[in-house]
Amino acid sequence: MENDQAFVEMVVKAIVSHPEDVTTERKIDERGVLITLHINQEDMGYVIGRQGQTARALRTLLKIVGARENARVNLKIYEPEGSRRSSFRSEHRSENAPAHDSMMDVDTDSVDSLKI
Repeated sequence: MENDQAFVEMVVKAIVSHPEDVTTERKIDERGVLITLHINQEDMGYVIGRQGQTARALRTLLKIVGARENARVNLKIYEPEGSRRSSFRSEHRSENAPAHDSMMDVDTDSVDSLKI
């Protein structure tokens, strides 16, 4: 297991209620490394956090870990089709409220150029 993948698993297992269900897949393509995180559906809120803050922080830290290896590393949190969270968001969104996606990409240009 690579350092970036081990890092994600270690951090996520520490914050979820079902650490035995945490798994990751690591794929390398022309855009860099993609780590797909699979967790128990009940733990989705812990990993994403309020307004996506936990997921955003995890992605930022992961980019720093990747920078040490001169690799561009991205994190995708797997959410099964028809999951409760996505239907809850669409059903309870106010008409005037902006449609924020808690899985949006974060501007990490300042982190991408770090030499660690």
